[in-house]
Amino acid sequence: MSKSGLGIRSSIADLNNRQFTDIIRYDMIVAHNTNTTPKESEELDKLLKDSNVRERLQVHYETLHKTAGRNKDNQEITALVIQNKDQANFGDYIQLKDRKTGQELSLDQDGIILSEKIANLTGVKVGDTLTVQDKDGKDIQLTVSGIAEMYMSHFIFMNEETYEKAFRKVATDNAHLITLTDHSNQLVADMTTEFMGLESVQGVAQNTTLKSQVETIVNSLNRVMGILIAVSVLLAIVVLFNLTNINVAERIRELSTIKVLGFYNKEVTLYIYRETIYLSFAGILVGFGLGFAFHHYMASIIPPDTVMFNPAVSWSIYAVPAAIVVAILTTLGFIVNRWLKKVNMLEALKSVE
Repeated sequence: MSKSGLGIRSSIADLNNRQFTDIIRYDMIVAHNTNTTPKESEELDKLLKDSNVRERLQVHYETLHKTAGRNKDNQEITALVIQNKDQANFGDYIQLKDRKTGQELSLDQDGIILSEKIANLTGVKVGDTLTVQDKDGKDIQLTVSGIAEMYMSHFIFMNEETYEKAFRKVATDNAHLITLTDHSNQLVADMTTEFMGLESVQGVAQNTTLKSQVETIVNSLNRVMGILIAVSVLLAIVVLFNLTNINVAERIRELSTIKVLGFYNKEVTLYIYRETIYLSFAGILVGFGLGFAFHHYMASIIPPDTVMFNPAVSWSIYAVPAAIVVAILTTLGFIVNRWLKKVNMLEALKSVE
């Protein structure tokens, strides 16, 4: 249990930072109407050039749908189409890479780059065909050319040629990815209000809401996993203590005989405690395997469909539970050794079983 608890805590640790610093680097997506008056377009351009806007990238933004997940729910997928001339700069807004290999993914090839969580929910792999529905319910078939590391929300990334081939229409630039000079929640909220006040703006998707939702999940799970770890440590102490206590009580005459024959206290202690040590180390090895499987199981069922926990864990997740068991064994070893020193071996030999 301790390995699973520590594993989940490791999987959710710094989740917001990995998502919104290492991967997602923009602050908001501003979707605008394509049919606007010159005055409305001018107002939008003016705000896009505001001093609080550090950089912006024009993209095609579209929401697609896919039925997937344990409950076969409707999954909303954000599709972003990147112009060929902007592909070199796209990494400034979203870093696309394979989580397992660390390899950067490119949009200059045929097919789409799919976020990892929706790939897991649908069971598709690189080279497979993913069928999604557009806003009109029309089936769109897309070939997966890469699966990108992503811990929140569902995304599809593609170039203009892939979009035109699959959707049979030209991608229109109807949104901007915007990075602000300051990533504070207050500035994001203020700029969102300003953009939403424009007639040409259809909607704004900001990251602050997602951040707060995930922060709530992380804090709640950290408390639960902390209790799980504490209970597992207490359980290990109780089991090892009772196992040793029963073993000594049942074999006290045997231990008395060995001590009377001239064995030292440490040798007597190891005689009875060696079995507990062997069983404990066997339990550690079995616990590694079961803990690994249980951790991956919990990491797949605990988060909602739009959130993915990091399945990779560091070596410390294996080392810490093993160190805890070794510490408990060592402490109990000293206790058993002192206990056996105080036992009157001659009286024990005289006792009737």
